[in-house]
Amino acid sequence: MNQVIELLKSHRSIRKFTTQPIEQDTIDELVRAGQAAATSSFLQACTVIQVQDAAKRGRLAACAGNQAYIAEAPTFLVFCADMKRHQLACDMHQAQMQSGFTEQFITATADAALFAQNVAVAAESLGLGIVYIGGLRNQIAEVAELLELPELVYPVFGMCLGYPDQDPETKPRLPLSVVLKQDRYDDSGDTAVIARYDEEVREYYRSRTGASKVMSWSEQISGMLIKEARPHMLAFLQRCGFLKK
Repeated sequence: MNQVIELLKSHRSIRKFTTQPIEQDTIDELVRAGQAAATSSFLQACTVIQVQDAAKRGRLAACAGNQAYIAEAPTFLVFCADMKRHQLACDMHQAQMQSGFTEQFITATADAALFAQNVAVAAESLGLGIVYIGGLRNQIAEVAELLELPELVYPVFGMCLGYPDQDPETKPRLPLSVVLKQDRYDDSGDTAVIARYDEEVREYYRSRTGASKVMSWSEQISGMLIKEARPHMLAFLQRCGFLKK
């Protein structure tokens, strides 16, 4: 269709990077691109922390399940949902901020995700590779302490950036009919479509891993969702001042 659409459709997670550094001017420009993302009610509720300290990187890698590329990538960013500056804005006008609402959590988290995706696309347009790091939420309280995050701020995920030192295939996505519905939600034909998609995913893993992993999408998801999903998150977020009402 055009170069932007082709770029978006060619996204791959990159976990091996060359040692070539990314200039700080480039990082600054990527963050400006992130700032240009849509933001609910002009809240601009995202703060980015660029972690350069090697010791902190090592601890973050450990918190995320020992993902070595967090420590090895030329650049590592943490995207935080941030309602703290809004408290400052209210204080500037002697206004009593009403915080803790679930809607505020949703809008701040969405802002951070939109911001980060702009950064990802901008980075890939420059030939950089990225991988999101949701594993920071494995030990989110330690991450928050390490980054000295105040109340009303929480780390949504991290992102490794660098020049790729691998060339993986693009991972096949669900068929369009499963995700695009007309006028109403209708999943009556989705089971059969997903079964066919499962075969495509099995072949992707077989090719990518030399047959050491052969798993379908539905097998992977069902195996994941029979387990608890970071049950510590609710209490942590409530301690941060989110999801109280």
